[in-house]
Amino acid sequence: MKMSRKDFIAVGVGGFAAALSTKANAQLVEKPQDWSSTDLHKIMQRSARYKQVYDITQIGGGVFLNNIKNSLNGFQFSFGARPSDINIVAALHGAANVLNFEDAMWKKYPLGEFTKLKDPQTGEFAKRNLYYPSTADKSDRNPDSEKSIYQDKSIQGLAARGVSFFCCHTATEEQSRKLIARFGLKEKPETIVKDLLAHRIPGSTVVPAMVATVAILQLEGHFSYITLAA
Repeated sequence: MKMSRKDFIAVGVGGFAAALSTKANAQLVEKPQDWSSTDLHKIMQRSARYKQVYDITQIGGGVFLNNIKNSLNGFQFSFGARPSDINIVAALHGAANVLNFEDAMWKKYPLGEFTKLKDPQTGEFAKRNLYYPSTADKSDRNPDSEKSIYQDKSIQGLAARGVSFFCCHTATEEQSRKLIARFGLKEKPETIVKDLLAHRIPGSTVVPAMVATVAILQLEGHFSYITLAA
């Protein structure tokens, strides 16, 4: 089926709804009929003066999370923006895509070993999502306090401040195949994909191809673009 650019945008340029079809889950490349753009459009069309997308492919010790925290604080405290005027998206794909998944998936699949990420508490490859949980003092509202919510660079803490975290379906498909090949897993790729996508961190939004979605955020959503050097 041929679609005009206008129709393509209307149908949904880039985002899955939380519930994905079985067909879509088993596909490396999604067709317009395989996904819904509802969640993406809600985020993309949210009224905000300052809109920024972070294009992240590497975990890199979580440095990008600190940068996002600094963006939030810069907009809010340096430029006087209201929190509702800030709309930041963390577009996670490549190796960073695994940060979209709950601890149960890190335990079930060797995601820590897969990404060579070690848990500082055990010295072993991580079996939990190290960058998700917040340890900030929620009662501390002093932006200069290192324990405050404003210096919290966890995914959970940033999400609480309105940051949206995107999960790449294509990256998940590719990673499932790499996990099978590397660790000799018995599951089929689509079985692992369904499992991972069903156990995402709260608020994670799935998009079919992050590299395309980032462009849509820039062109259609008017998000400014930023990435970090590897």
